[in-house]
Amino acid sequence: MVFLSDRWRSLIKYCLLRLLLAPVMVLLVATIVFVLMRLAPGDPIDAIVGTRAPAAVKANLRQQLGLEGSLAQQYWRYMGGLLRFDLGKSLSTRGESVGKIIGDFFPATAELAIYSTIVALALGISLGIVTATRPGWELPGRLFSIITYALPLFWVGMVLQLLFSVQLGWFPLGGRLPTTLQIGKTITGLYTIDSLLQGNLSLFFISLHHLVLPSCTLGLVLSGIFERIMRVNLQEALQSDHVEAARARGIPERRILWSHGIRNALIPVVTVFGLTFAALLGGAVMTEVTFSWPGLANRLYSAILGRDYSVVQGIVVFFAVLATLVSIVIDLINALLDPRIRY
Repeated sequence: MVFLSDRWRSLIKYCLLRLLLAPVMVLLVATIVFVLMRLAPGDPIDAIVGTRAPAAVKANLRQQLGLEGSLAQQYWRYMGGLLRFDLGKSLSTRGESVGKIIGDFFPATAELAIYSTIVALALGISLGIVTATRPGWELPGRLFSIITYALPLFWVGMVLQLLFSVQLGWFPLGGRLPTTLQIGKTITGLYTIDSLLQGNLSLFFISLHHLVLPSCTLGLVLSGIFERIMRVNLQEALQSDHVEAARARGIPERRILWSHGIRNALIPVVTVFGLTFAALLGGAVMTEVTFSWPGLANRLYSAILGRDYSVVQGIVVFFAVLATLVSIVIDLINALLDPRIRY
């Protein structure tokens, strides 16, 4: 760090501090989820074996699943496992590791999140540029951002299903692949990537075909946020003094728009993307349930319904770690894009 500038030294210190505080936040999230799951009505043992099962069977199963003892004992047992990077075992699948469940289901959620982000950024940024640079388009831009932000995700998904799947028959109702098609062994778990790595273009287009409706649903709802941020900041950038000076020097308008307008307006978009990442994960739950998408968010939803304590806690903790790492990466990207940023 001797040869680094003061700016980069402060940035590295900031990132190290965030990494040191991350375990505290994760433990806090884990504690909140642990308490909320225990406060919810119902017994997970009854959900597994039924309410009429003999008491001896229930007691034996409770001991096998680590649910015996007081809440304090269960809490310290869970925290001890968490510190050992052991997320526990599923209650509903009788011993399946939560880590394995996350590894099996997360690639589907990651693929949906990637394509939804592409849709949201492409639609939001392009509309933001158009509405900021063309007179008379600001009002439609405002309406678009307000309406998309207010639309319920499940409603948008069902409307798109009724229109493009049921009525027109252009896209499948849900799922990652047709039930008759098996992809076999995967490399990354992302079907569009694996199909390209295997040179299977037919599988690529089939998986992309199944991705269109769910990714457009989630991307459309999130795009209004990026449209508003892009429009407001681009208008502000184009009205700044240095842009007026550039125009006075005879610099072409297109060059001004990119070098002084869009480039500066993209910095808040990157920041907002980091803040909306949690919303992306939350929106993935409703999207995956609506489209029967076999992802981690859908698995979380079924675990909540089945009162599968270990799976719910493990997935929420995993999402918390993921959101923390993404926020740190976003801070680094902001520092690279804008030299004025100091931490």
